[in-house]
Amino acid sequence: MSDFIDIAPEVAEALAVGKPVVALESTIISHGMPYPQNLETAQAVEQDVRDNGAIPATIAVIGGRCKIGLSPSELEYFAKSTDILKLSRRDIPYCIAKKRDGATTVSATMILAEKAGIKVFATGGIGGVHRELAASFDISADLTELGKTSVAVVCAGAKAILDIPMTLEHLETLGVPVIAYGTDEFPAFYTVKSGQKAPIRLDSPIEIAEFLKSKWDFGLEGGAVIGNPPPADKALELDAIEHAIDSALIEAKGLNIHGREVTPFLLERVTQHTKGKSLEANIALVRNNAVLGAKIAVALAG
Repeated sequence: MSDFIDIAPEVAEALAVGKPVVALESTIISHGMPYPQNLETAQAVEQDVRDNGAIPATIAVIGGRCKIGLSPSELEYFAKSTDILKLSRRDIPYCIAKKRDGATTVSATMILAEKAGIKVFATGGIGGVHRELAASFDISADLTELGKTSVAVVCAGAKAILDIPMTLEHLETLGVPVIAYGTDEFPAFYTVKSGQKAPIRLDSPIEIAEFLKSKWDFGLEGGAVIGNPPPADKALELDAIEHAIDSALIEAKGLNIHGREVTPFLLERVTQHTKGKSLEANIALVRNNAVLGAKIAVALAG
């Protein structure tokens, strides 16, 4: 792997002695939020991981080299640059071969985290089955990756712009365990509730770590989704967010926006419709997931 991957010294040292490490994605920095909120959030998330006993490893590709852990200057570069590729599984070879810079989505972060030996990854929300599936057949590569890559993904559920019932059905088909942390209902990114009952409820990081250890020790490959509700004081009401999403979907269709451009467009429009409240919720939930991810990583390491 040294031909392709550079592991930051702090991360390498932690992995070598069995200290807890939490993987973090870079797409949320380069494509998920505007500057300077993206940089401030990335820095805060890394500190949240440290404050809860683990080492953060933000993952990206720079000049064709896969980086497990970014320096402060590299974080700032990703926050400001406008020429960063957005990487899923299919895009990694191109980025490496062309020596480009790329930000890792959930699926790409999972791949590189597993290659580095990191078992826990904290993010905002996973991708999933898009609404109006019959018209686009748009299903995120995140789901396929969860079915085969053994990394636990701590998230605030699937992004609210998606078809959450269909996403849960697809995860079941792929054999991916879906856990709700401290709640009976699967969260819906901006909202605590989605109207969908979670298949499994676990109430502590230790319980989640025991579950993951049992799964992997038994030889069942693949990841797990850990749905962590957003903080109640920053969460939005389901009806309000659905109205904003419906308006954004109509606009996207009118502008013929499709493929990988749909998600960033919808998130930007939802931020506008909610007068910035969805961005505040997004920042809060990412940090909340980093805290839980660190606690799970500590429990796994112990």
